[in-house]
Amino acid sequence: MTSIRFSAHARDNMQFRGAASDEVIEAIHLSEWGAAEAGRYECRKNFEFGGIWNGKYYATKQVRPIFVQENDEIIIVTVYVYYF
Repeated sequence: MTSIRFSAHARDNMQFRGAASDEVIEAIHLSEWGAAEAGRYECRKNFEFGGIWNGKYYATKQVRPIFVQENDEIIIVTVYVYYF
């Protein structure tokens, strides 16, 4: 299995935006990959949220990692999170 490594930038964004590392890993393993800018990849996965984020209730959280694949390693460059 390919190992997954998080950049410091990705970890900072995950904390700021409310994504957990297991959600990012699940998104990569279970979602379809697409092309992103600069030769990178992206995928998206929706998770049940049912909670408050920044003072507003949201039912769903979408996690969108941006990553590169190098030999036998996936490097997470950044992570976006959308609430709806």
